[in-house]
Amino acid sequence: MPREVHGDGRFLIRRKDFVPAYLKALEEGHLQEKVEEALSHLGPSCRVCPRGCRVDRLANAFGVCRTGRYARVASAFPHFGEEDVLRGWGGSGTIFFSWCNLRCVFCQNFEISQWGEGEEVSPKELARLMVRLQEMGCHNINLVTPEHVVPQVVEALPLAVGMGLRLPLVYNTSAYDNLESLRVLEGLVDVYLPDFKLWSPELSRKYLLVPDYPEAARRAIAEMHRQVGELKVDEDGLAVRGVLVRHLVMPGLLEESEAILRWLAELSRDTYVNLMGQYYPAWKAREDPRYREIGRRVFPEEVEAARRMARSLGLWRLDRRWRGLGGFLFAG
Repeated sequence: MPREVHGDGRFLIRRKDFVPAYLKALEEGHLQEKVEEALSHLGPSCRVCPRGCRVDRLANAFGVCRTGRYARVASAFPHFGEEDVLRGWGGSGTIFFSWCNLRCVFCQNFEISQWGEGEEVSPKELARLMVRLQEMGCHNINLVTPEHVVPQVVEALPLAVGMGLRLPLVYNTSAYDNLESLRVLEGLVDVYLPDFKLWSPELSRKYLLVPDYPEAARRAIAEMHRQVGELKVDEDGLAVRGVLVRHLVMPGLLEESEAILRWLAELSRDTYVNLMGQYYPAWKAREDPRYREIGRRVFPEEVEAARRMARSLGLWRLDRRWRGLGGFLFAG
């Protein structure tokens, strides 16, 4: 498999030696304690995410995230569009949660994140979704936009384990996470998948509608790295533990990319990074004149410039497609 995935052996965990973190927590008697701690974050004064809305979500009140006592799920399916280390040949078992604690004006999933498309699910129903994805042959359970539903996810885990769940758990987040929630997740999550969007508070205020995003993201990603370290894979190149950072390269914002990449390199030059080039103007960025400067697709030259920046800063584990949908197609 490519050096970017495997490296020199430091980033390999044999599948036979891998045990999902939540199973260890169960064996050590910590899983139910985690559930109780997580639910205490919902109410009577919610502190699940950095918004700190202080509403009683246990009583089904809601704040910015518009989610009360139970999570809403928009879809759950084997996803073949994720990174090769996640999708493999069986797909990544994605569960897309409805609503979001951010208000990104360029969101490409705005029907889910801003309109809240989806259905409310009980803990047992959420557990069944996880197990169903395992039965479909997925390589992992990929929780998408889970920042505001950490307690609901943790509550469902013991039920899913009781139903036979044994896959790595992937926490796929915008990185606008609360440290308290992340510390509840310590020893439960195997792979953290944060998206570091923007570096400057001014642009975060304009495009995400929350100025403290960069500070929160730095704290969150550093904590994720402390918990699980650099990304590790099994013999087939499938992620089993560690951090994989995504960054969406945006039109005209290479200075933001450079600052983020520099910080990641300082955190660890072995950080696995996916520099994504699929930006297009969606949601409000598509037509609103206030966001005219990001109202175009990103140029390939901008994405390539970001990759050059990353390599010049010493980041060498840059994601690229190397596995074919029909099986193993290794790049040289």
